[in-house]
Amino acid sequence: MARVTMPSGDEMSLLTRYADVKQVLSDPRFGRRLNAPGAARITDTESGGLFNNEMANTLPQGGQEHLRWRRLVSRWFTAKRMTATRPRIEAMAGRLVDAMVEEGQPADLKAGLAFPLPVWVICDLLGVPESDRDRFARWSDTMLNLTRYTDDQMRVAQAEFNEYMAGHITARRAEPGDDLLSRLIVATDAEGRGLTEAELVATGQGLLVAGHETTANMIAKMVAMLLADRRRWERLLADRSLIRTAVEEALRFDSNLGLGMVRYIDQDVEIGDTLVTDGTTVLCDMAAANRDETAFERADEMDLARSPNPHLAFGSGAHSCLGQALARTELQIVLGVLLDRLPSLDLAVEAENLQRIEGLVVGGLRGLPVRW
Repeated sequence: MARVTMPSGDEMSLLTRYADVKQVLSDPRFGRRLNAPGAARITDTESGGLFNNEMANTLPQGGQEHLRWRRLVSRWFTAKRMTATRPRIEAMAGRLVDAMVEEGQPADLKAGLAFPLPVWVICDLLGVPESDRDRFARWSDTMLNLTRYTDDQMRVAQAEFNEYMAGHITARRAEPGDDLLSRLIVATDAEGRGLTEAELVATGQGLLVAGHETTANMIAKMVAMLLADRRRWERLLADRSLIRTAVEEALRFDSNLGLGMVRYIDQDVEIGDTLVTDGTTVLCDMAAANRDETAFERADEMDLARSPNPHLAFGSGAHSCLGQALARTELQIVLGVLLDRLPSLDLAVEAENLQRIEGLVVGGLRGLPVRW
């Protein structure tokens, strides 16, 4: 465990060992309510940004209320539902690759495929117009950035996003469609309780931001990792049965995950051999945990057939990623489509010259120049 300083100047305790990270993420005593007195602020703004502001309070962050919310929403993200969406996602991925090829090489695979595909998928799922994707990207960038924007800019982006999503929900209530938000508007739990208006708005916002930002970045990083060593790509060309395990290994092997997952503890708790005291904010480094030699044999090698692969890229416990089945589906589809359509795909620059995004909560690449 080490002490690290956030852009705000506040300190957190950094965890890097697999066992420690999994313990914290699985322990309900470590909460996500970062507006608690004494919780570290994250961004270099007075409010601390998205993690610390009022929006953090809108959705229940723990206990039975969080479980209730998660049950209402998670029924739309089952593996069975994701399997049913595969043909349409595959068709869209194919169209995007065709358009990229038509425009010629070299091409930016992130701009041509990795970004627009997840945007289309999440917009289709929520029933919002894909034509608004530039607005979503601007709001996401503002809300997820640690250093670039002021408090006022963040508040404006949040207000615009709230107004947009509230208007969309009102329209869906009047004219329901075959989309997740239309279903959530009328969904109830076993006691007949549904989501409040504020919970619906926050749910829509959270799914929209997380549903495109993280997956878009991961698609580009996955392809870059596979092309950085041509033997990896050639192995997949020879054996498509490795696509599923290759996706999981890319998720584990990714050293550019971004900030990590933040938790707050309001009591004394032992983590490994260290006592973490009441009022500590903890930062879980999943990228480091996923390279822990005590949890993964040859952890610093990318083994496309690795199984089992209990990586922590999607977190663990009650707050594990709600959309992980959707993310896995998109990653597997993209990899399959690229292997089929562009078997000669290669990086157009040296791997070490790929530029990373700086300052975002989510790690990623600025672009992915490729040729074929």
